[in-house]
Amino acid sequence: MDLDALFGGLRRFPDVEAENLQAHDATDRLLLETAARYVLSPEIRVAVIGDRYGALTLGALAALGVEHVRVTQDLYVSSLALQRNAAASGLSGRFEEFELGAGLLDGAELVIMQLPKALAELEEIADAVARFAAPGAVVLAGGRVKHMSLGMNAVLERSFESVQPQLAQRKSRVLIAREPKRPATAAPFPVSERNTELGMTVCAHGAVFSGTKLDIGTRFLLGFLDKIPDAHHAVDLGCGTGILATMYARDRPNARVTATDQSAAAVASTKATAAANGLVDRVTVVQDDAMSAFEPGSADLILLNPPFHLGASVHAGAATKMFEAAARVLASAGELWTVYNSHLQYRSALERLIGPTTEIGRNPKFTVTRSVKR
Repeated sequence: MDLDALFGGLRRFPDVEAENLQAHDATDRLLLETAARYVLSPEIRVAVIGDRYGALTLGALAALGVEHVRVTQDLYVSSLALQRNAAASGLSGRFEEFELGAGLLDGAELVIMQLPKALAELEEIADAVARFAAPGAVVLAGGRVKHMSLGMNAVLERSFESVQPQLAQRKSRVLIAREPKRPATAAPFPVSERNTELGMTVCAHGAVFSGTKLDIGTRFLLGFLDKIPDAHHAVDLGCGTGILATMYARDRPNARVTATDQSAAAVASTKATAAANGLVDRVTVVQDDAMSAFEPGSADLILLNPPFHLGASVHAGAATKMFEAAARVLASAGELWTVYNSHLQYRSALERLIGPTTEIGRNPKFTVTRSVKR
């Protein structure tokens, strides 16, 4: 199967789909074209990192002739999309999914990856590859030129003897890293930091937004913690590092708290944050896509600081999907407390999808609202 045929059949589903959102990009194509020079045998041990919807994994199998691929994807929807796209293209059963670590990388000879946005995430990936991949492993790390920085080269150079940027093509570029430097110390992630403002320890893996820092939207919502009602079952939707879940669980000892995120790094970070604050038995952490596995009407409070990006694109679809999920999971008269950038003007959507919505607070950047389920 050639790449055009494969890419033409890829879908983002169950992630948000729209005319301006694709399931592949020019970087996927350039990475696979570059990888073709290194695939000298179908038995080559290939690991794929950050494959958004299956373009790299399925491309290595269908277009490069690789027999088997190991893959890790941070987002739950990416894993589901890969599985669906594999079934549609007849490639199911030829890849295995792992967390970032030894299972994914042990003995890997070729690593193909989309460069992440955050340098901390790249640092965690590079450390893992250097720690577990074969001594002669080659890493192909690609990205859109407009999102790349010299800092990425510097991060890779800490874990590899050689980092060679390739010429840009179709507004994308590949960095080729060779000769992993075996780390002599323990893995550096998750990192942890004591937040004196909150009186808690925050833990973070590299892919989590804001790292161990308290982002300003969450800070603004926490300023209304005393007004947020007691709940039998509270959900921190899009939990990140678990600050909201941990603070609510600590403040309301009788509540059952569930934290959920589609990011594997966020789920691992929240588990570590809950454990670091002695709340491992109070906070249940679940990786899921917009609470898809939650029973309807099973929560009486949801706390939400929604993203306003889908990958590199500004798009309201992610927040709308979360509002729709909250409408399904909230019990009658249950409450959704949301903090969002004021210019996004989500209130009308919240009124329509959840129910009566009241503005609780506003500052120059953020708005906090309370929506009551009809």
